[in-house]
Amino acid sequence: MPDRRISRRLFLALAAPVMGAACETVPYTGRSQIQLISAEQEVQMGAQAYTQTLAKEKLSTDPVATEMVKRVGSRIAAVTGLNYQWEYRLIQNDKTVNAFALPGGKVAVYTGMLPVTRDESGLAAVLGHEIGHVVARHGGERVSQQLLVNVGVESTMAALSRGNPATVQAVGSLLGAGAAVGVLLPWSRQQESEADHLGLILMAKAGYDPHAARELWVRMSQQKGAGQPEFLSTHVGPDPHSSDRGLAPGSPPVLQAPLIVAVLYPR
Repeated sequence: MPDRRISRRLFLALAAPVMGAACETVPYTGRSQIQLISAEQEVQMGAQAYTQTLAKEKLSTDPVATEMVKRVGSRIAAVTGLNYQWEYRLIQNDKTVNAFALPGGKVAVYTGMLPVTRDESGLAAVLGHEIGHVVARHGGERVSQQLLVNVGVESTMAALSRGNPATVQAVGSLLGAGAAVGVLLPWSRQQESEADHLGLILMAKAGYDPHAARELWVRMSQQKGAGQPEFLSTHVGPDPHSSDRGLAPGSPPVLQAPLIVAVLYPR
């Protein structure tokens, strides 16, 4: 019987150049990530998932709240440097404390989130985090991980090594509708911590006080007694009772965010 460990080492050695070509660097954090799909494909998946999600929901008819979501989202989007066709929707669902941003700049907030955010700064903390996922291309990374698991490393590497865009797209199509669904799946702890990091920077660059992020997480934690908000159950966030109130190793503590932004982005 052949030694599977040797075969695996040999395969990884052969695949390394291809995987290296598929590596990208996340803005601001410098983390390396695997991106097996193009930015254009990721945007298409985001648009598809956005349409599918909104088709099942009812939009809010509150013009003031809807305009606030658009205003705050637009300010944060303006500092990302991403030339997307940004869209903002307020979904009427007072029981859902959640929000999301999909590849291509498709943003939605549930009305249940607004009493927790309280004001524009609180909303900026939420949208900064969500748009941070878009900036870091976490959607494409998530789908790439699915591609490796569902299609198989060998098939994926074979398609990529041929360097034929049509072949690569064909492999991606094997995921079917699951590709669009992939950008809606829960993020990993690493991705959530990274979005925390990026969210603080984005909201500060947009002119909002990053201290509002910590205040938001405190309010979120206080919601646990009445049932954990969906946003809190799927997001890492800092522990408001932690001694250092840090986000994660390598990420800036919330209370240090203004200093970090002042150093990196002096006005």
